[in-house]
Amino acid sequence: MPTPSQLITALSSHIGKGNGISAKALAHKLGIDTRQLRKLISQAVFADSVAICGTPRDGYFIAASGDELIETIEWHDHRAKHELKKSSCMRKLLGDLFGQQHLPT
Repeated sequence: MPTPSQLITALSSHIGKGNGISAKALAHKLGIDTRQLRKLISQAVFADSVAICGTPRDGYFIAASGDELIETIEWHDHRAKHELKKSSCMRKLLGDLFGQQHLPT
C-alpha cells in the first residue's frame, strides 16, 4: 500500500478544485482500490495535516485557498448530519422490529 507521502506526491499536480482528480483515477494512479484510497486520504489528513479536499463533483485535490477548505468542511458536515439523521430513522425501525417479534402468532 502506498504511503501518505506518495499520495501527496500524486496529488501535487492537483492543486485547487478546478484540478481535481476522480477517486477512480487517483486510486489507479496509486495502484490501489478506492476503499484503500479513502483510508490513505484519512491517514494523510489526520496524521500529516494535509488539506486534501474532495467531493464527488470535483474529485480529490489539495486546497489552494481557505475558501476551498471551508467548502469541503461544510460538505463533510452536511454529509455527517445526513448520516446521523439516517441512523436515527434506522433506530426507530429497530424498535418496531423488536415490537413485531413479541406479537402473538
